[in-house]
Amino acid sequence: MMPIRRVQNWLPDVFNDFFTNDWIEKVNVTSPAINVLETETGFKVEVAACGMTKDDFNVHIDEEENLIISMEKKEEKKEEKKNHRYLRREFSYSNFRQTLILPDNADKENITANVENGVLHIEIPKL
Repeated sequence: MMPIRRVQNWLPDVFNDFFTNDWIEKVNVTSPAINVLETETGFKVEVAACGMTKDDFNVHIDEEENLIISMEKKEEKKEEKKNHRYLRREFSYSNFRQTLILPDNADKENITANVENGVLHIEIPKL
């Protein structure tokens, strides 16, 4: 028989459990984090791109006028003698694709992108 733990303050736990997002299935856990901001003059998308260069990314508009951000990091496997092993490794994304639906007031003809300080910055002006 298992002991039952008596909880005196069950109500706060119910609310805490409800508002956490641990129960949500995490899809594409190894994908980089993305921020999307809106300013008066446009939209900014920031993608965590640690160790990536602009050449690793492809940013374009698809046939449905969605913004497609894709990344592929090609690493050459080198045969070398290693005297270490990873205990935890989270820098594992080697390819990534994200589709963002653009609002009607986005100027799709003048989107710019650059990588700076480990972040891919995409600027989307408003019409």
